Amino acid sequence: MFRKIVLLSTFMAASAYCNAQLSPTITSWIQNTSVTGYGGYLTNVQLVQYDSTYVYISATCIPGYSIGPWPGNPNIPANKNFVYEIPRHPVQNTGTPTNVPLGQVGVWTNGVSVFNALDAMSYNNLGYWHQNAYFFEGSGFDNCLGHPAPDGQYHHHVSPKCLYSTTDSTHHSPIIGYAFDGFPIYGAYAYTNTNGTGAIKRMKSSYKPRTGMVHRDTLADGTVLTSGNYGPDVSTTYPIGAYQEDYIYTAGYGDLDAHNGRTCVTPEYPGGTYAYFVTIDASLTPQYPYTLGTTYYGVTATADYGPGGGHVNPPGGTVIYSGTTAVADLNNTTFSAEVFPNPTSDYINIFIQGVRTNNFEVTLVDMSGKTVFTQKNIQPTILYTLNVSGVPSGMYTMNITNASIAHSEKVLIKK
Repeated sequence: MFRKIVLLSTFMAASAYCNAQLSPTITSWIQNTSVTGYGGYLTNVQLVQYDSTYVYISATCIPGYSIGPWPGNPNIPANKNFVYEIPRHPVQNTGTPTNVPLGQVGVWTNGVSVFNALDAMSYNNLGYWHQNAYFFEGSGFDNCLGHPAPDGQYHHHVSPKCLYSTTDSTHHSPIIGYAFDGFPIYGAYAYTNTNGTGAIKRMKSSYKPRTGMVHRDTLADGTVLTSGNYGPDVSTTYPIGAYQEDYIYTAGYGDLDAHNGRTCVTPEYPGGTYAYFVTIDASLTPQYPYTLGTTYYGVTATADYGPGGGHVNPPGGTVIYSGTTAVADLNNTTFSAEVFPNPTSDYINIFIQGVRTNNFEVTLVDMSGKTVFTQKNIQPTILYTLNVSGVPSGMYTMNITNASIAHSEKVLIKK
């Protein structure tokens, strides 16, 4: 078991060294040039290149994890052949903040598009009460909380639960994407204090539901609408939260600002950075505004969004980054998993080395053959912390399986 911990520590140390030399904007992407997924398309990011100004991310917009089905949604994911440019040296926008648009607003580290909280509709198409995509379209999300747009662009409006461990509340979440202003997007958990100290806590949005509202006749900023522009009265059909305007930003209500981020120290940025955080509640349910707020914090790369956005032509002289980055060798066919500590009492860590297959399920089976714990959507090259505090003391078989691999290890739980 000591050997396994050393191997994982070596992997992390090597990654940290690489990050220090090249910066996380370059090294955080999940690269793949051989493994196919939905529709037979290559998954994740196919090429990372950079110059002194931008990092250029080439991606199909198809993730490495299994996606679909999408009940009631006739759209089908397609290869979007995106090339995004992410600013290497992002700066705060000190002028009028740039509105976060419809469509792609950033890119997850697996090359899938980040969308904001909205779908493309408003009540009666009047442009005052904008529909919350999670409320109006959430029933058509797949198990990973994503779905395809009419143009075939697979995307997540909310925390992409198959990309990172949403249940790991004991470690700072990893970088899971970048907004088009060049600032990182993290998972839901961070240090309590912005200087990098304190316990790990779940980041809370500062957008507050407008509880007590009965009639949708006034916007969150106090604007009183004319009767022709009212939204539907609050009801079981249209509860508070169905529309963007059902929320009001209240400074200090949560941990994050109006952009849904904060300036803070993170593991990848020990000197501090501005960072966005996806927001979920204690039951892991996505919480508005989910990813970014209504405006960007920084100056954006406008070639990434809008009509025709995301198809940048990188200039000559870029450098290709071919490091293993967030994944190990994707051509590796030998299965190896690190499981520690063992024995354990409340939590157990699992790290699957890079392998040409994904979407593992982890189960704990007791000596009588009864399954007492199950965790789905475990992906290679991501460190997961599983909460086994509810599992009684005893010897268990941990099965790590997917469609092509079956691996088992003995795990001892001692209270």
